[in-house]
Amino acid sequence: MSSVMDDPTLERHFKGHRDAITSLDFSSNMKQIASGSVDACVMIWNTRPQMRAYRFVGHKDAVTCVQFSPSGHLVASASRDKTVRLWVPSVKGESTVFRAHTGTVRSVSFSSDGQTLLTSSDDKSIKVWTVHRQKFLFSLNQHINWVRCARFSPDGRLIVSASDDKTVKLWDKNSRECIHSFCEHGGYVNHADFHPSGTCIAAASTDNTVKVWDIRTHKLLQHYPVHSATVNSLSFHPSGNYLITASSDSTLKILDLLEGRLLYTLHGHQCSAVLCVMLWRTNFDSVDYSEVLEQKGAADEKASVHSRYSQPSAQESGAAGVSSQKSSSTAPVSPGAGQPDSVPAALASTLQHIVGQLDVLTQTVAILEQRLTLTEDKLKECMEMQRQSVSEN
Repeated sequence: MSSVMDDPTLERHFKGHRDAITSLDFSSNMKQIASGSVDACVMIWNTRPQMRAYRFVGHKDAVTCVQFSPSGHLVASASRDKTVRLWVPSVKGESTVFRAHTGTVRSVSFSSDGQTLLTSSDDKSIKVWTVHRQKFLFSLNQHINWVRCARFSPDGRLIVSASDDKTVKLWDKNSRECIHSFCEHGGYVNHADFHPSGTCIAAASTDNTVKVWDIRTHKLLQHYPVHSATVNSLSFHPSGNYLITASSDSTLKILDLLEGRLLYTLHGHQCSAVLCVMLWRTNFDSVDYSEVLEQKGAADEKASVHSRYSQPSAQESGAAGVSSQKSSSTAPVSPGAGQPDSVPAALASTLQHIVGQLDVLTQTVAILEQRLTLTEDKLKECMEMQRQSVSEN
């Protein structure tokens, strides 16, 4: 098992939507990505090269959320047209549709067994449905403003919801009662989800922060004021050690939950209306976290290799996480444990210079890629205008 944590790298990007992309989800086998857009389309992208993408048309207004079923055999989509569709992610793109709410449907989510569907809406309600035949089961109705997001716990017993009433609510699925309301956010709450262990929840808000609570004690565990604009979405890594957040400040942040700090800042999207899907690669799955901690403990003895796009600055790291309770699995590590002798000063200086030059080169390539994309878009606009003028004449 690898003990070296590589910097996340931009592997591919997909273009096909005609308006801002609102939601993304991986299939369980990681071979497909579903995306929803303001252009009212759902697209299925294949992560393997030379595989075509599928465009699904059916919604009459913006698609607000997409999610694969646990088996990967279905994709659910929610829309501003007040409906939910269940798609078969294949060439035919067959779907069933049902009117789920009386307002915009903001989120759709499968239970871990794939048998139940959860929806939330601007009609201030959360509804639970059977996937088979889309039979309505019950609704939860204590929010007093739009419900932006609702998710099942890993064991399916609990539900968490996020709302424009600035609360995050925890529900018991069996009793259909609200167990607790978390009211610490100072803005609308856009997204909430369960930690893979089922013992914690995290929420993202328009107050530019991410908060993590323990659902057993209802105490705030961590507070991350790391973004400079609204935080729109978040997702836990399956290991539970990391949390990734997406913001209107055009960045993704990867948070180290065990150490309570900002780990990486990823820059890619350069405007608020995002028209492409970016696929990043990490090796977090193959890293032994205890060895990573040892490696960090000896970091001052080695040349530091910065993130390919942007590592957090010292100022960012200092403000990254305010933790009221650290995980018990975070053990103190003696500096330099298990590390080789320090690198000679001359060699270290040379390595740092090379790393600095590589950083500059990488940033230059990224800027050139952005300019090339803009040029391509402008060329397409000119060609389209030329076609229209020819057809008019």
